[in-house]
Amino acid sequence: MTKLFPTSTVGSLPKPSWLAKPETLWSPWKLQGEELIEGKQDALRLTLDDQNRAGIDIVSDGEQTRQHFVTTFIEHLSGVDFENRQTVKIRNRYDASVPSVFGAVAREKPVFVEDAKFLRTLTKKPIKWTLPGPMTMIDTLHDGHYKSREKLAWEFAGILNQEARELEAAGVDIIQFDEPAFNVFFDEVNDWGVAALERAVEGLTCETAVHICYGYGIKANIDWKNSLGAEWRQYEEIFPKLQKSSLDLVSLECQNSRVPMDLIELIRGKKVMIGAIDVATSTIETPEAVADTLRKALQFVDADKLYPSTNCGMAPLSRQVARAKLTALGAGAEILRKELSA
Repeated sequence: MTKLFPTSTVGSLPKPSWLAKPETLWSPWKLQGEELIEGKQDALRLTLDDQNRAGIDIVSDGEQTRQHFVTTFIEHLSGVDFENRQTVKIRNRYDASVPSVFGAVAREKPVFVEDAKFLRTLTKKPIKWTLPGPMTMIDTLHDGHYKSREKLAWEFAGILNQEARELEAAGVDIIQFDEPAFNVFFDEVNDWGVAALERAVEGLTCETAVHICYGYGIKANIDWKNSLGAEWRQYEEIFPKLQKSSLDLVSLECQNSRVPMDLIELIRGKKVMIGAIDVATSTIETPEAVADTLRKALQFVDADKLYPSTNCGMAPLSRQVARAKLTALGAGAEILRKELSA
């Protein structure tokens, strides 16, 4: 990307009310069959228009074609039972009913490739596509077969690599892997988590990103954040390993967070997606507030490597709020571009 401070979303954007229940994470589809396929494509067109109007430079599908950022991918794999669900604790924070791995996992056909091809026909802008990371996938399942988090993660890494290679061939410019689990399981991240993620990006020539946030603005995540004290230093545990990795971009949460900006110095040399939009509130950032967050980050990341973004996905917000936040992101980045050009 040659444009200075290219803006992007991290992942999800609100779905229209005729497709799924508004302001609700992982809401069931309201349509079925061919109507659902057409409805997803219509929603994708709308979310692309919202991004274009807001001045977003690197566009995405806004996750309009999936219900859940992890399980929608998993439900297309063999070896996983969605009927025999088990209750597990997600990232040591909250209980959830999840599918069970009962046999060898495998990807028998592409999952998002046709959706990516459709998006590619709609825009000439760079496209970013999100996939779940291996560690976050294993943290969203009950494993009744492998009996090893590491072994299952490596299996998923190989499957993700298959999907990523086909997404790249479909015209995707940046493939992002969502790894909120990286902010929790530090020993595993350093022992094998980053290595498994590198297996997922093996052989890709497009840019690759890892998104590590503190979660959507749901009560369990907000309560966890409130328990972390005056400074959130989780990134300090994993950035040194990521700095040495083959990943091109690292996405982190900055707006209204307690993350010390100087931690970004630990990934000096990487491109950094700076979360400058708080997704846990409906309060609309001003462009100047966005620009101020970006200015602070510029002390620790080179200007040509700073990518303004959102903290996390915005699916739980209203479409009106999400549009306004995207507009603030685009305008805040433009303030900074003008400052540097002057």
